[in-house]
Amino acid sequence: MPFSNTVLKANPFSVPSPTALKKEGTAARHFSAASLHDGHLFGVSYLRSGEYYAKCMLGGVLACGMTHAAVVTLDVAKCRAQAHSKAGRWPNSLPEGLKKIFAEEGLAGATKGWVPTLFGYGAQGLFKFGLNEFFKDLYGNFAGDLDATWKKMVLWAAASGSAEVFADVALCPFEMTKVKMQVTLPGEAGAVSNSMLKAMSEMSARAADTKFPFGSLYPLWGRQVPYTMIKFVGFYQTQEAVYNYLESSSGKKKSDFGTGTQLAITFACGYWAGIFCAIATQPMDNLVSMKGIPENKSKGWGQMASEMGTKDLFLKGLGTRILMIGTLTGLQWYIYGSFKSAMGFGTS
Repeated sequence: MPFSNTVLKANPFSVPSPTALKKEGTAARHFSAASLHDGHLFGVSYLRSGEYYAKCMLGGVLACGMTHAAVVTLDVAKCRAQAHSKAGRWPNSLPEGLKKIFAEEGLAGATKGWVPTLFGYGAQGLFKFGLNEFFKDLYGNFAGDLDATWKKMVLWAAASGSAEVFADVALCPFEMTKVKMQVTLPGEAGAVSNSMLKAMSEMSARAADTKFPFGSLYPLWGRQVPYTMIKFVGFYQTQEAVYNYLESSSGKKKSDFGTGTQLAITFACGYWAGIFCAIATQPMDNLVSMKGIPENKSKGWGQMASEMGTKDLFLKGLGTRILMIGTLTGLQWYIYGSFKSAMGFGTS
């Protein structure tokens, strides 16, 4: 068979990418189509099957929806500190914020916004991970040989950034609803229902004030697109560096390690990438949270940034967000890698 063993050498459980198969000739591409069950998507030779992308989308739903919902209590404390601590209406520190939530609102306050978080970030994950796989194959066909690190980084950034543009359109109505629920303090004017559908209906009825459903889309893109590019490039680059080091020091390739070890490395690399994601996108995250409070509803993004000040814009809530985003990103890559492995595609 003309299909060379080098394509599967890195991971015996992985599905070879169309880009990797380009060098193997027409027969190899036909082999790839057979191995992906459904043939090429849209009949395009350098794309994988619709089944492959659909499964990756499902993995993304699980990875993003579950993890964001799991840390919603941290999110409530973070959003309130970003929106209210400067005015003295909310503690700036995470422990004090959590203590206040449980003391005054109990479990209901600690889980506020978990439903739109689950649905919104599940929808985001569907496009973030699923379309990233699609754009990697699409752009990889035109990129040629990825014989330099910078070429791979550009491909990873372009693919993930393109996917996130669509992901944020799906996320935006849910994110606006979640933020409104979380930043509105008990007894404060302008509150919405704790029921997701009812809250969305209320925000839609007051669209002139709330700008629902896509009023936060531009700052969301400003936060999430660079966040996702860093998340994917940082993860892939760190993972590649780790496996290169392990191979040079122990002589073992990625395929020589068990699935459990590979997933542990996946989590660690994801956590590391998440730290840089949080730092780079903190200003836009602060502005999105501030937009949810009534006194800022008519203010422009530039005005809010000016009023907040450079120091607070970059640093307010950063410690909490590093803890939250590092954990989230590590767990997302772990769940996504586990799902792909269960589907027979190998870990991420």
